[in-house]
Amino acid sequence: MGAQWKQKWREINAHKKGQLVNKLVKEIHVAAKLGGPDPELNARLAAGMEAARKNSVPKDTIERAVKKGAGLTGENIQYTTITFEGFAPSKVPVIIECLTDNPNRTIPEIKSIFNKSAGQFGSEGSVTWMFNHLGVIEATHENGGQDLEEVAIEAGADEVESMEADDIPEGGLGGRFLCAIASLNEVNKALKETGWKVSTSELTYEVQNPVSVPEEDREPVTSFLRKLDDNDDTHRIYSGLA
Repeated sequence: MGAQWKQKWREINAHKKGQLVNKLVKEIHVAAKLGGPDPELNARLAAGMEAARKNSVPKDTIERAVKKGAGLTGENIQYTTITFEGFAPSKVPVIIECLTDNPNRTIPEIKSIFNKSAGQFGSEGSVTWMFNHLGVIEATHENGGQDLEEVAIEAGADEVESMEADDIPEGGLGGRFLCAIASLNEVNKALKETGWKVSTSELTYEVQNPVSVPEEDREPVTSFLRKLDDNDDTHRIYSGLA
């Protein structure tokens, strides 16, 4: 369904691990700034903290990021969200969200990746109309006998799909729930109240018509996506690759 693109292919070496921690800390910082420091009242923050814990980010690092984001330390760290859009090779639509403290650095770096990878950037590669902007919640439950469709309806989600994840309890269930942006917090709350453990609660871009690329032509596309992901300021990548 064109969900957030993730690099499942790579090993996380020391450098990559450092990049990942940096991106997780940025997410916590921004979430705390936008919604406050209480994860019980801030679904995005709760999910960000959970993701950080899963990736072995130290507890004191997480707590520091929350306090900095909420303005409780007196430090003035400002992250700007910049969204880029365009085409990867083979005309695969792509949307990139960056979190940066220096847009003058980030913008030319992302443009350079497009230019060097035969992509189309900006006005020549407008693609947002090809995606639906939605809320997404990924969650697991110990009771695998539930009907996902019924769970989604009762929680107020518009769509749901079964999800495989490493942290699904034995005999349990995983679901990826899609909803209107305005309903994200309500659906998140409803799922938690019925025993669902939320690991992701955020906005997403879902491509309407995924692009199928022949196997022999996929390497330039995945190489392009890897280069984007390797940029320290890249926060999320949404690809229309089928």
